[in-house]
Order: sequence, then C-alpha cells, then structure tokens
Amino acid sequence: MDLKNYSTGVQHIGIPTNDIDKTVDFYHKLGFETAFETVNKEADEKVVFLKLGTLVVETYENHAAVLQAGAIDHVALDVKDIEEIYQYVNEAGLNTTQDSIHFLPFWENGVKFFTIEGPNKEKVEFSQYL
Repeated sequence: MDLKNYSTGVQHIGIPTNDIDKTVDFYHKLGFETAFETVNKEADEKVVFLKLGTLVVETYENHAAVLQAGAIDHVALDVKDIEEIYQYVNEAGLNTTQDSIHFLPFWENGVKFFTIEGPNKEKVEFSQYL
C-alpha cells in the first residue's frame, strides 16, 4: 500500500493546553481564525480548531500540558478511508499502541480516527472527516 494514494496530507497538529482561552488568544494574534469549537465529552475537554490558510491547529484543554519544548502532542494525517488505513497499519505491525478506530462528533458529520506511536514516541493520528 502506498499511503500517498490514501492521504491528502496533514489534517491538523494537536497541542494540549492548560488554558484554552490564552492559547486561542495567542493564535488569533498570529492571524489564525477559529474554525470549530466544541467539547470532547468523553475526555471532558474544551477543543478549538484554529486555521491559518491550510494549517490547522487543534488545541484542547486537558490540564496536563507539560509546558516545555516538544509540547506538540500529535500530527494528524487526513485520510480518505480510515478502515483501509487501519487494516494496513495493523498488517504492517505499526499499531504498537493497539489503538482502535474512534468516533467524535466534530465538524459537520463527525470524524473517525486512530493513533499510533512512531519510533521517537511521536504520535501519528490518522483521521477521516465523515
């Protein structure tokens, strides 16, 4: 499988925060606009997606942000078929986190996603807008 045929690129970069209002204000000052705001009820976190051109930052208030260099939590790849990517990742032995496909009622029709861990402990999320 060639991921280039199933992905359109980076969907968003995830940044946890302890103060979502401060984070949103910072990115607004940089020219980002709020694209979507919600609450992840499962995690009890406020979530805001901020957009500048094609760059999207997802910030979520989890009160566990480490507040040091390396604070970006994950990079999410936008995929066309989450089930096919999930199967490929599992068959290739890359799902070391044993994560499953999750659903969140974000955006208009929701998203499905799962996350794996890279060789440097970085999180790579595969996400499909529904």
